[in-house]
Amino acid sequence: MDKNNRSQPNAMNNGSRSLGRLFLQLRRLERQPQNFGNAGSITPSEIHTIEGIGYEGAILMNELATRLGVTKGAVSQLIVRLEAKQLVTRSSYPHDSRAILISLTDKGKEAYKAHEEMHIRFYDQLRSQLSQQEIEIFEKCIGKLNDFLQK
Repeated sequence: MDKNNRSQPNAMNNGSRSLGRLFLQLRRLERQPQNFGNAGSITPSEIHTIEGIGYEGAILMNELATRLGVTKGAVSQLIVRLEAKQLVTRSSYPHDSRAILISLTDKGKEAYKAHEEMHIRFYDQLRSQLSQQEIEIFEKCIGKLNDFLQK
């Protein structure tokens, strides 16, 4: 075995370990609530639900479940929590009284904007540390990893 072939498993192990640490860090972050504007403490699953609803308009509960890739029951539980925090409202769908429309309150819109600003700050920091080419590679790798994990 030549030197290049011996170093390949180590590189793969280092990448695997780094990926494992990244997943652990992401799991830790997913459990920690944060403040978004004046909306109070919001969990990551709650803010991602707010993001899934969108800033303008309303979305059907079952469409939101599909958009988030979770069950209708899981979305229903999240909506109950977000309603208690006065971040969303429910209303009947005009064309089908059994369907429920979800929309953001003003407080929910404030949380949405604060979350968007957090993403902008993150990318600003990333741009200050990486070249444009590195950012493109990073985004391509994230896309491929996401595709791989959805299989």
